[in-house]
Amino acid sequence: MNRIDESRPFIPVGIAVLTVSDTRTLADDRSGDTLVTRITEAGHALKDRAIVPDDREKIAAQVKAWTEDDAIDVVITTGGTGFTGRDVTPEAIEPLFEKRMDGFSHAFHRISYDKIGTSTIQSRATGGVANATYIFVLPGSPGACKDAWDGILKPQLDYRHMPCNFIEILPRLDEHLKRGGGKA
Repeated sequence: MNRIDESRPFIPVGIAVLTVSDTRTLADDRSGDTLVTRITEAGHALKDRAIVPDDREKIAAQVKAWTEDDAIDVVITTGGTGFTGRDVTPEAIEPLFEKRMDGFSHAFHRISYDKIGTSTIQSRATGGVANATYIFVLPGSPGACKDAWDGILKPQLDYRHMPCNFIEILPRLDEHLKRGGGKA
């Protein structure tokens, strides 16, 4: 079903990683570390990394700034997808989406269900596109980050992945702006 076409070149993309947490620092951010390791091992470029508290405005501001940076093609967040009062990452980021990627959440939950069963329903993982930038909102556990990267993001962020992938359509994500006389 899925395969790598070795006749196509690998095209690295720029990725930023945001950890949402009131308590983590770069010294103990295992989920962020998991993503950074996988991103660089896959051959992509880590363009930035930050930690912000569970604050809607700060989360949205950081992600929006990254979507305005031409060197960043993908933003991956980790943390803040649960149901507690401090879990506000989807609320902060979803208003930025120009297009929502419902299939990402479905695929994530299918993969997660195989690992943790019905506990997967406690995550509000989501994805979308804003300002010609892919955005993926992941739970804060290293296991969830591994599942999302290994099962979805790594293959979809590889131009060689067939039958289709995110990279081949990346240059066309802002077509609606060009046609409609928007910013492009």
